[in-house]
Amino acid sequence: MQRRRQGALWSCLVAVFLLGPCGPAIAQTPVPVNCIGGISGATYTSATDRYPHGALGDPWEWGALSVSIALKMPCRAGLSTSTIVLPQELVFEDVAPILADLDGDGEPEVLTVESHRSKGARLAIYARRGARVTRIAATPFIGQRNRWLAQLGAADLDGDGRIEIAYVDRPHLAKTLRIWRLEKGALTHIADQPDVTNHRFGEKSISGGIRHCAGNTEVITADADWSHVVATRFDGHNTQMRVLGRYTGPESLNSALACRPL
Repeated sequence: MQRRRQGALWSCLVAVFLLGPCGPAIAQTPVPVNCIGGISGATYTSATDRYPHGALGDPWEWGALSVSIALKMPCRAGLSTSTIVLPQELVFEDVAPILADLDGDGEPEVLTVESHRSKGARLAIYARRGARVTRIAATPFIGQRNRWLAQLGAADLDGDGRIEIAYVDRPHLAKTLRIWRLEKGALTHIADQPDVTNHRFGEKSISGGIRHCAGNTEVITADADWSHVVATRFDGHNTQMRVLGRYTGPESLNSALACRPL
């Protein structure tokens, strides 16, 4: 995924609700619940330099998240927009939100990376609740400023019908794949795989992802020293990593994601 400066999405009539001093301000489009078709897109907005980490190649992060919500009859076709504005101590430190249906209800949740000015990063999940979009779950903060995580995606990794979330915790330091699952409204830590990474400090893109090849679902990353492309499988209890081939640049990871031999 490539980092980019993103513009605000088109919005309808907007009303603003404040969740309190420790929560985000949320601009919501006041439409009846029976007119809402569901979340259809999301983008980071409101560039800010209040968290000068620079992991993604510049001093800018994001202060807001705009979520597109599809409208349906009997109202009208089109989109409404819900905008979540973070408090000053938080930013979105990421290249783009990821949409994934984590709970099997047919509507995607929004996966983001939030970073705190003194506690570092965490994975944060946003979802629609009635006519509102709100944060529903988050991992603990890593615990120190300028400690970051890089998303890989979400999929049913072990074939049991439930969706797992994958990211690399501190891709420049700890280099650990972490697997979580949203269960009963909370994120549960499932498994780890050490010695992998998906980002070099200062690069504007995040490498790797999740692939589905020949009936198998695997997480694709580089190994810890960027010498090989590796695939990690999760069987419901443990992870297993295998080498796919030499890492020769970003295209080798793209080839692995496309199920091409290296």
